[in-house]
Amino acid sequence: MREQKYHLYLSEDECRFLVQNLIWFQSKLRQEGRYTDAVDDLIIKLSKAKPKKIRVT
Repeated sequence: MREQKYHLYLSEDECRFLVQNLIWFQSKLRQEGRYTDAVDDLIIKLSKAKPKKIRVT
C-alpha cells in the first residue's frame, strides 16, 4: 500500500517562521543529546521546495 502524500502551501513568511523554529528545535535536541535526523530532513525538504503560485478565490 502506498503512503499518502500531503501538500502544504505556505507563504514566504510562514516558511521562514517554520525553518527558524525547526532550527531552534534541532539545537534543543542536540543539547539533550538526541538524534536530529528527522528535523534535518525537514529543513532540507523546505529549502529545496519550489515556490508555487496558487490563486485563492
